[in-house]
Amino acid sequence: MEQSFLYSVERVYPVSMEQMWAAWTEPAQLEKWYSPTELKVVAGSASSETREGGLWAIGVDVSAHGFNAYFWGEYQLVVPNKKLVHTMHYSQDPADFELKDMNTPSHRIEIDFEERDGGTWARFSQFGEMPAEQVELTRKGMESYFNSLEAYLQGINS
Repeated sequence: MEQSFLYSVERVYPVSMEQMWAAWTEPAQLEKWYSPTELKVVAGSASSETREGGLWAIGVDVSAHGFNAYFWGEYQLVVPNKKLVHTMHYSQDPADFELKDMNTPSHRIEIDFEERDGGTWARFSQFGEMPAEQVELTRKGMESYFNSLEAYLQGINS
C-alpha cells in the first residue's frame, strides 16, 4: 500500500559513513541517542536485526508526562551504508511493545545516507497518514532526535 510523504529531516555530520551506519543500526548505540534531546531511551529497549525481515524496536522514556513511547517495526530494505527502509508501529502500552504486533497501523520510514564533503549526510523521511497539524510537530520532534544524534557523535569523536 502506497503511503503519503509526510516530512523529512536531513543533516550532514562530520563523521565517517561507518560511524553513522553503526549509530543507526547497532542497539547499544541507538540506546544512547535515539530520543529527543530532553528525553532518554528506556534502558534495555533497543534492538536491531539489520537485515530485510529483521525487527527493530526502541522505547522513549516520557514518564515525566506519565507514559513511555514505544516504537517497533520490520526492516523492508537494508542497503549497507546507503539506505534503511522499515515500518514503524507505535504504542504507549508496554504489553503492545512486548508483542510487537506487525498488523497494527504503521508508517514507513526511509533513512538515506551519503558520503559528502566533511562527513556523512543522513535523511529521515516518514510516510503515512497523520493529521496535518501533527506533521510539523512530528518533524520538529525528529529534528530534536537529530540533535541528540549530533551530540552523541560528537561525544564518541572527542
